[in-house]
Amino acid sequence: MTLIGQPVTIIGAGVAGLAAARALALRGAQVTVLEQADAIREVGAGLQISPNGACVLRALGLQDALDAASTRAEAVQLVDGPTGDPVTRLDLAQLRPDQGYHFLHRADLIALLFKAAEEAGVTLRLLSRIESVEVAGTRPAVTLATGERIETPLLIGADGLHSRTRAALNGPETPFFTHQVAWRAVIPCEPGAAPVAEVHMGPSRHLVSYPLRGGRLRNIVAVEERQKWAEESWTLRDDSMDLRLAFEGFSPRVRGWLERVEDPWLWGLFRHTVAQTWVKPMGQGGVAILGDAAHPTLPFLAQGASMGLEDAWVLADSLARHDTPAAALAAFEAYRKPRTSRIVAAANANARAYHLSGLPRMIGHTGLRLLGRVSPGIMLSRFDWLYGHDVTQTVA
Repeated sequence: MTLIGQPVTIIGAGVAGLAAARALALRGAQVTVLEQADAIREVGAGLQISPNGACVLRALGLQDALDAASTRAEAVQLVDGPTGDPVTRLDLAQLRPDQGYHFLHRADLIALLFKAAEEAGVTLRLLSRIESVEVAGTRPAVTLATGERIETPLLIGADGLHSRTRAALNGPETPFFTHQVAWRAVIPCEPGAAPVAEVHMGPSRHLVSYPLRGGRLRNIVAVEERQKWAEESWTLRDDSMDLRLAFEGFSPRVRGWLERVEDPWLWGLFRHTVAQTWVKPMGQGGVAILGDAAHPTLPFLAQGASMGLEDAWVLADSLARHDTPAAALAAFEAYRKPRTSRIVAAANANARAYHLSGLPRMIGHTGLRLLGRVSPGIMLSRFDWLYGHDVTQTVA
């Protein structure tokens, strides 16, 4: 179908929503993005864009913007949390010189995607809080908190973890609390810090850190297993002392970082199912969900942003490639659901690997050290299916 002049409404100005907006606008669609916030401002903390996400930004004409906003990762260092002793190192620059792994602040990624969407002709409507989503009849429609009702031929729900669009397609869902919580923080970075992602592993907890913004800032994500419930929210603050106490048994390097944290963000980690239904054809259009609305994932593979970028490209490409919206939406869901389900499952498994204790921990770390010395490339090759996949070179 031709997208030239095709009205498209996207709910959510996050990574997936803005990437989809640019991808569709570049193909001629008239795209409007509805965002509940009153401004596109600096929020969140650091994130990683792996090669499978970077290739989408490149295809969208944003490689230079990505390079300018990010730090190119050289390696991943696995560390014994309590002792600070190295376990193994994956040298990305040497083992995968042709692939780009990037660290950047979420606000910087949103800013470059927002600018790119505007340059492509996308209209952004702020203060557009969604009250309800309707997927019956011949056209999808949304009702705003102001009472305004908007009908659109094509509706894309990029409205995150608590997606109203997903609920309209699938009904209510009760996610499972994993009994894990995560703290997020950004602190000033020590001078000369190497562009390395450090994973400090300990019994029932781990901490990931890497530099941002040319080494001026250091991103911290710390995860602890515990029974106490925590809300699944990106806007909940916590006492920094709770974070320091959770990692008081870790090395001086980690404790030194945490001494500099003030008012960290805290969120409970919940396991969601991959949505059963992603799309619904309606008359001459339809509705689709993507990103966290379709497949929320735990943060243990750092794939949230990259999966959203992949979704955005595949959806826009499918709509442009197929003769009808129904065929395009069906192809999008069929292509994306198996891959995202595999990524979500792999992230779940990584959480267990980071939190070993006792004899399994000793055996696991010994095996990682040996494999790192003998054949470090094998460790990276386990995820070739993930990082080596380029959705811009495949057909859905």
